[in-house]
Amino acid sequence: MSIHTLPTDRLVGGNSIPMNTTTVHAYAATEANGSFEPFEYELSEAAPNAVDIAVESCGICHSDLSMLEDAWGISAFPLVPGHEVIGKVINTGEAVSHVDVGDRVGLGWHAGYCMFCDQCLSGHHNLCSSAEPTIAGRHGGFADVVRAHSASVAKIPDGLDASKAGPLLCGGMAVFSPFVELGIEPTGSVAVIGIGGLGHMALKFARAWGCEVTAFTSSESKQEEAKLLGAHHAINSRDPDAIKAAAGRFDLILNTVNVSLDWNAYMATLKSRGRLHFLGAVTEPLGIHVIPMMFGQQAVTASPVGSPAVMRKMLAFAARHDVTPVTEHFPMAKVNDAMEHLRSGKARYRIVLDN
Repeated sequence: MSIHTLPTDRLVGGNSIPMNTTTVHAYAATEANGSFEPFEYELSEAAPNAVDIAVESCGICHSDLSMLEDAWGISAFPLVPGHEVIGKVINTGEAVSHVDVGDRVGLGWHAGYCMFCDQCLSGHHNLCSSAEPTIAGRHGGFADVVRAHSASVAKIPDGLDASKAGPLLCGGMAVFSPFVELGIEPTGSVAVIGIGGLGHMALKFARAWGCEVTAFTSSESKQEEAKLLGAHHAINSRDPDAIKAAAGRFDLILNTVNVSLDWNAYMATLKSRGRLHFLGAVTEPLGIHVIPMMFGQQAVTASPVGSPAVMRKMLAFAARHDVTPVTEHFPMAKVNDAMEHLRSGKARYRIVLDN
């Protein structure tokens, strides 16, 4: 079992004073695509704006797998992933006032922000150029304790099932944020491409938002399931004629897949001033024709996870409307089995590690 001291400049703004320490028991990979093994490291005394969380559960996001594979070239090893954390506050810095020891809280993709840039000061912390990802440059929630800047931590509402809430903090944030940021009307017509880890939550949020909801799925077996998850309609995305028949129908299309599709066919299903919004990280050029988009005053946009304020709004909305992801659960000690389950594409639909 390895023991490391996490450098103080990788904690919370580099402000911590190395005095009393806390030993964290975690699971780490020491190389790209490696297996997770027990791992220990030390946290120095918390900075004034820091919160330490005793991890009760942690969702596994596809981004954790990407970090394990070093697919983005930003991974540092040993790597402790995990950025869909649910747990109880066990320690706070002296400047923390909005959460107390004993509160159940959530932590998502970001564990810290500069708090001084124009984006932070205008409430768009998620766009802060100095934002600190929970699992890049620091250790995440595949552990018994995780530390974060207090601004990135949100209380979990009493009415929300905490055992399933972890995936809301990243995947749920990703699909909920566009409804807030884009000003989607409750009477809008919204379509979701891909009914998986992101897409199934998008269906639930869109239905609860009040929208007419359509699912695009390549799996016939998922069409009925999509309706159970919140879709009013389902369209076979492998059928060009079925897509063509939906011309001019949608105010918003949320794409949750990361593969290239016939984007011009989907653009044709938008209403005037409609929007194709990307949540899935498509890496190929889109090849969208500008002139039809111009005449329809349509838009193609994308977004990351939302700000701390949107996270609080999302959690309150999910509690009020009973929106929770469909989850499968593994003990934290079975993290390798859980990661392989995700890698195989068998997850239905989000995986949660329980401590």
